[in-house]
Amino acid sequence: MEFVCQKSQLQGSVAIPGSKSHTIRGLFIGALAPPTTTLQGPLESADTRAALNAIRALGASVEEHDDQWIIHGCDHMLKPMQDTIDLGNSGTTLRLLLGLGSLLSEGEIVITGDEQLQNRPCEGLVQALNELGGSIASENNNGRAPFRVKGGLRGGHTSLEANTSQYLSSLLLACPVAPEPTQIQVPLLNESPYVQITLDWLEQQDIALERDGMSFFSLPGGQRYKPFSSRIVGDFSSASFFLAAGALPGNEVMCTGLDMGDSQPDKQIVEYLDRMGAETNIESGRILIRGTALKGTDIDMNETPDALPIMAVVSCFAEGETRLHNVAHARLKETDRIRVMAEELPKFGAGVEELEDGLIIRPGPMEGATVDGRGDHRVVMALTIAGLYATGKTRVLTAEATDITFPSFRSLMQAIGGNITERQTVSSDYPH
Repeated sequence: MEFVCQKSQLQGSVAIPGSKSHTIRGLFIGALAPPTTTLQGPLESADTRAALNAIRALGASVEEHDDQWIIHGCDHMLKPMQDTIDLGNSGTTLRLLLGLGSLLSEGEIVITGDEQLQNRPCEGLVQALNELGGSIASENNNGRAPFRVKGGLRGGHTSLEANTSQYLSSLLLACPVAPEPTQIQVPLLNESPYVQITLDWLEQQDIALERDGMSFFSLPGGQRYKPFSSRIVGDFSSASFFLAAGALPGNEVMCTGLDMGDSQPDKQIVEYLDRMGAETNIESGRILIRGTALKGTDIDMNETPDALPIMAVVSCFAEGETRLHNVAHARLKETDRIRVMAEELPKFGAGVEELEDGLIIRPGPMEGATVDGRGDHRVVMALTIAGLYATGKTRVLTAEATDITFPSFRSLMQAIGGNITERQTVSSDYPH
């Protein structure tokens, strides 16, 4: 499938769907807890559906109702209901499930996914979980899925280089349930605000721990999760595309359902856009962005790798040079997002220099083009925003990838004036 886009003026209000990060954490904690947990306003997407199916495969049951999921958890006795769990494209679910699977009370599971997921590195996490008593083996002996996972996590001491925050979040969610105490040294951590999201959940659950910043964690063993009812806040990663679109001259977009007090790191995009000259107005649960003449700037994106594609697009329409840096781990996402954006944006006419840890972007004429989203949902959505502001017609290939985290992206963009049509293609097997 492809999106066909033409230059549009975007005006209006958008209700942002629930946070993927919070939905998946809520599902996993609910699966471990005794019955009954309620998630209100969860994100419905391929990624969260992968997590929901995963907890069902470990023995939890889930009732799906309008705007809420009711989880009947396993009271910390996870048992495999099926041999193989296919997670599709969900990297978050993969890393967190490796920890959860290490708590199996019996049996084993095989965790796999699509081609992109099987290229996502997990070596450091697997090593740490095995040091703590888990039993995880990469079936291809390459530190990547498919993984064969058994229980046995007991606690102990490990050192973890967290190239992605998901490694550390996986340990923090699983280790409190292990029978013995756990100490985790963290000499390297990227995307630290995502760990704070996990810590917020643990605090709400009264999980005891001690820590030295984000570099050392000590967790007593034998702890238990409890059932809860929680409303999932809006997803800043999804909102980033609408906020960025609103920042382009002539546009004005209001996003609702967001909480600037939440720990989601992609809320920083509001600051990025403000620094570039956009008019921003933050009220309770609402953020208004009004487009003005934007200016290039220098942005350290270490904490916000998911925002790299859309900030690269915004930079193409700013006066002067923009440098996005300290985000080498963006190469380890669904695609190498640094290289992909360096290859795709010049097709519109932008000047892009690829750095080891980011991009230097200089504005160009930005004329419509045929671009390849490479099956990466955030790349597809970012290139679509470019196509809605470039002159002429733009085709964005592999547009079906938006279903991974944001199935309503196209319809919401159309509702505020976006000229996007969806076209089925003969084959979505584009070269990646």
